[in-house]
Amino acid sequence: MTDNLQEYFPHIDENGNILGAITRKQAHDGSKLLHPVVHLHVLNSKGELYLQLRPDWKDIQPSKWDTACGGHIDLGEDVNTALQREVREELNITSFTPTELGHYVFESSMEKELVYSFKTVYDVPISINKEELADGRFWSLQEIRDNIGKRVFTPNFESEFTHYFLSARSW
Repeated sequence: MTDNLQEYFPHIDENGNILGAITRKQAHDGSKLLHPVVHLHVLNSKGELYLQLRPDWKDIQPSKWDTACGGHIDLGEDVNTALQREVREELNITSFTPTELGHYVFESSMEKELVYSFKTVYDVPISINKEELADGRFWSLQEIRDNIGKRVFTPNFESEFTHYFLSARSW
């Protein structure tokens, strides 16, 4: 399996205004054309955070643990529709109440994204889509802290975890 490199995303400015359209290949080829994505952090009532293991075939950060759900906003799609679609596609969750954490620009050597982050509390067992994700499980905050900086997680997840959860602003 591979990502569809011809899939279209909006090319946007830092305020989210659409400038045009780009392919997934253009979004990830190092050109750093800004494009929007959604992330959902899933917590349970015990305060554990659900993480997904990215498949080894992904074009960005393969085989790393990452935010419970994350994905691109498709061309013509709004943030909420993309969030609902990605959560359904990756985690098979059709009913949840998201709380917005904020948005920010994340830049790596390969891409530049405008990330819209959300969280939800969810205590029902999660059944991942094995065509989208390699694995998933709840992690204690201490387990995550113990693995920060050890190349276990994606850099984007580590950044969000430090900002949103270690600061306890949005806990």
